[in-house]
Amino acid sequence: MPRIDATKLSLEETVVQVSRVSKVVKGGRRFSIRALVVVGDHNGHVGYGLGKAAEYTEAIRKAVEDAKKHLIEIPLAGATIPFMVTTRFGASEVMLKPAAPGTGVIAGGAVRAVMQAVGIRDILTKSLGSTNAANTINACLAALRELRSAESEALLRGKTVAEVVGRKQAERLVVAAATAAEQAAQARAAREEEQRESRASDQRGGRGRGDRGDRGGDRGGDRRGGGDRRGGGGGGDRRR
Repeated sequence: MPRIDATKLSLEETVVQVSRVSKVVKGGRRFSIRALVVVGDHNGHVGYGLGKAAEYTEAIRKAVEDAKKHLIEIPLAGATIPFMVTTRFGASEVMLKPAAPGTGVIAGGAVRAVMQAVGIRDILTKSLGSTNAANTINACLAALRELRSAESEALLRGKTVAEVVGRKQAERLVVAAATAAEQAAQARAAREEEQRESRASDQRGGRGRGDRGDRGGDRGGDRRGGGDRRGGGGGGDRRR
């Protein structure tokens, strides 16, 4: 499977877990920070990475870089998934089930982070077995890798989408895809507007702090100048 170029996507990272771990060596224990991060573009691309370092920021940076190297593309059926799937990874088991429009993301913890990063807005999930965050994310990604779109299956079988899933279901898929594309465009526009507002507020805050610093310096200079003048006048009086 060819690697997806992360530079061509507008990715957002979600820190799932940050924990303090230790390694026992001959001289004692060496402590470090481990970070689990999920990245996605909310439009069918998601990746998971793990980073370990002595500091929190460096561990998160390493995890984000690792996640961008392991991006996968998920076929969606509108705002949900095409069919139900259940997979295991280690002692963790995850079940993903399609949901009707308006259901929302019925998930928690690591599974919710993955679903939101992919861009799924209607889904039913269940996490079984171990609740280890790393194993749960790997089980969830394994389930997403098993998904196939109706178009790809129809092409593989040499049939039309209506012949594979039925005429009514094919019409529903077309409507769901159009609705999901419109919602994704609105969400993307909202995120871009929030980013612009945050940058503008940061710039205004920086200018305000600079102006206050300049005014404070001017007042300090005036006070110092006044003190010199007063001291000089007093000295002249005493000499006379």
